[in-house]
Amino acid sequence: MTLDRREFLGASAAVPLAGASVAGLPVAALRDQFRRELFDEFLPFMDRFIVDHERGGFMCNADRDGTRLSGDKVTWYQGRGLWVYSYLYGHFGREKRYLEVARKALDFLERTRPKDPESMRPIKYDREGRPITGPDPEVYSDLFVAEGLAEYSAAVGQRSYWDEAKRILLHCVRVYDRPDFAAELSRADYLGPNTKPFPGARVGGVWMLLTRLATQMLRMHADAEIEAVGRRAVDAVMGPHYNPAWGLNWELLNHDLTPPKDEFGRQAYLGHAIETFWMIMDEALRRGDRKLFTTASERFHRHVDVAWDDVYGGILDDLIDVDRNLWGQDKYLWAQLEVLIGSLLVVEQTGAEWAAEMFTRMHRYVEDKYALRQRGLPLFIFSADRKATFVRHSNRIENYHLPRYLMLCLEMLERMMQGSGKTR
Repeated sequence: MTLDRREFLGASAAVPLAGASVAGLPVAALRDQFRRELFDEFLPFMDRFIVDHERGGFMCNADRDGTRLSGDKVTWYQGRGLWVYSYLYGHFGREKRYLEVARKALDFLERTRPKDPESMRPIKYDREGRPITGPDPEVYSDLFVAEGLAEYSAAVGQRSYWDEAKRILLHCVRVYDRPDFAAELSRADYLGPNTKPFPGARVGGVWMLLTRLATQMLRMHADAEIEAVGRRAVDAVMGPHYNPAWGLNWELLNHDLTPPKDEFGRQAYLGHAIETFWMIMDEALRRGDRKLFTTASERFHRHVDVAWDDVYGGILDDLIDVDRNLWGQDKYLWAQLEVLIGSLLVVEQTGAEWAAEMFTRMHRYVEDKYALRQRGLPLFIFSADRKATFVRHSNRIENYHLPRYLMLCLEMLERMMQGSGKTR
């Protein structure tokens, strides 16, 4: 559904003008900066070091300078990469070289598809496509593959890939609904090495992926089953997962959507919540739901304010214990970028001053602390400590959040320059 911004948000809404400034730069200058970062920096690096032009897919286990550390291929990154290059082809000039990367990634995923349709994909393969691990006990791997398939379907105009994405999506929902669903709490990197499993948990990160996938797929084709999945996910995030006493979202709930009584009931994983709220804003635009957009933007604002580190800048994504004010100390680039996407979306749609200030502050922080060009290296730091301390070596190149941020923001800036007054 496409609405005029003034119709959507009211005649008093401040619609950004083509000559406006964001982050201290004219919109056109910011657009040009993002284009350089995407087309002159990120994509050439990926083409040279990360894309497997021979066997298809993406080898993201590499150092900052592109030195490959292994040829292993994590399923998350294959699905994500397929989405990136399919979106790039479909939205940025239909360059055949981007489609070729997407096609070969698709070929790799099709060659390695489990024979049993009820089986989840392995977490990791070797370069040739031989499984290194068993099936992923969670749903993230398969959902990222579904996102890539849906976007490839849109890029090439073949409905069969969208249909396969729907099959995977509905299968993942069935797995997620099992009382013994293996939530990511079993992974030591979530709340620490002594974290106990949480069978059947309802997880903010899963609702996030279901929301985003439903929005994208429904923009391509109407479908009652996917509509139901999307509404269920949004309702869970906006309803049971929201704790009004905190003004924040629980990341984890019991299977029946009630709050846990143990330490999990004191956690607010703000990074996921911030990311999810901009996705819900986008879903509200698809639906033409003014109230949902406004409420999601208000909660986005609240979560960023709480997560902001007044000492060192940027946001901390994991509030481990709200009552004890205990925070995880890592600062991931992806979490900072979600703030930028969401705040620019609010600027585009409403012209709100708080959102413009938020975007400006975060943009300056990311460029100052995470951009590696001032150190003679390409791209950005992916993960850092609270001070965003530079570490010379790394073991992963991020192939999804950075290009998604650049592409989505480029589209928003282009619409602002055109003064089209249209939502998506």
